Amino acid sequence: MSHTHHDSAPALHVHPKDPAKIRKVWMTAGILAFFTAVEFVCAFTMHRGPLLTSIFVLLTFVKTFYIVGEFMHLKYERKVLIWSIVLPVMFIIWLIVALLMQGDYIFVERAAIFN
Repeated sequence: MSHTHHDSAPALHVHPKDPAKIRKVWMTAGILAFFTAVEFVCAFTMHRGPLLTSIFVLLTFVKTFYIVGEFMHLKYERKVLIWSIVLPVMFIIWLIVALLMQGDYIFVERAAIFN
């Protein structure tokens, strides 16, 4: 009984890594890390309030635009396409915040009436 090995799988060719692509990945990670670090510093050094919330929302939108542009490859598309994706998300977030604030207001007012 003879065992022969027939390699019918195609040979895999390992391509050298492109330094420009590696640099771009590290640049993307660095930019996102920078904005996250700014959020961290603000979270631990600033007083809780509308200013801190506004900074968080602004930085979140900046990171969102960057992620959408970089990872969804929309950076190379027309700006109208990017806005058509990001703007509805912003309105949905605004709607959720408005509904939560209104719901809390009604809850607080009813609690004041019954107490």
